[in-house]
Amino acid sequence: MGKYDLIVIGGGPAGLTASIYASRAGLKTLVLEQTISGGQMRLTGIIENYPGFPEVTGAELSDAMYRQAQRQGAEIASASARSLRKDGDGFAIEASSGSHQAGAVISASGTYHRNLACRGAEEYVGRGVSFCALCDAGFVRNDTVAAVGGGNSALEEADYLARFASKVYVIHRRDEFRADKALQARALANPKLEFLLSSEVEAIEGSDIVERILVRNKKTGEVTPFAVGGVFMFVGSAPNTDYLPPEVDTAEGGWIKTDARLQTSVPGIFAAGDVRDTDLRQIATATADGARAGVNAARFLEGSVWKGLS
Repeated sequence: MGKYDLIVIGGGPAGLTASIYASRAGLKTLVLEQTISGGQMRLTGIIENYPGFPEVTGAELSDAMYRQAQRQGAEIASASARSLRKDGDGFAIEASSGSHQAGAVISASGTYHRNLACRGAEEYVGRGVSFCALCDAGFVRNDTVAAVGGGNSALEEADYLARFASKVYVIHRRDEFRADKALQARALANPKLEFLLSSEVEAIEGSDIVERILVRNKKTGEVTPFAVGGVFMFVGSAPNTDYLPPEVDTAEGGWIKTDARLQTSVPGIFAAGDVRDTDLRQIATATADGARAGVNAARFLEGSVWKGLS
């Protein structure tokens, strides 16, 4: 069993930043990341709105944060958290890597992508239905594909897909996009993008792989088939919070509630980044959350009776 001052659940920008600040405060810190360092940030092609980096890839920024966290002394493990509970003066965390104890915990486990509730959406995941253009765009080179959604992610990923695909249908259920104006202007100027607004995907069909989609116009009710070799979903996200104890208060949708110090309803459990109940989910806000959570976790431990190792 590993014993730490602080365990950070999630190795995205919030979790890595929290580990940097906590390690600099002298805490023995463990980061549990179930996928790869950087989380969803790593899967972003080009990032243009992170201060100090006019243009950087998600992988480059992830690697830089990972190296900095390690350099400050944080231990980073490839593991997922399965449960978290109060244990004496601290907390017990059951993870895929084993059992751990800590005096404080930061939940920075981010989100997962939602899928459409239409026929074929689940059936064709991994066989033409994808949630990551950076990961799978190479499989649809010179093909026609669909990107579903109307927010920043949808337009950013549609623009990236257009570098590989011959044509990208951008399907959005509303009659206008929710994305930033700059992203909308760039998307509208891309000749490879065709926009199907006020429309919904009614079904995804094919044989072994995706071959077509049925799209219903919400205003006319007309259903039109479109031949596509892939469907990329960008229709929102939900928090990764299955491991949390029920004592942690959450808002509608499962987002974690915090106070001004990013502490949850359970003293000693903090939350940072996209998993938190917040009005903006960006890399910049995630790193700010991580810094505050790391510092406040250290302050909490200073006043606790936890018999740490630092």
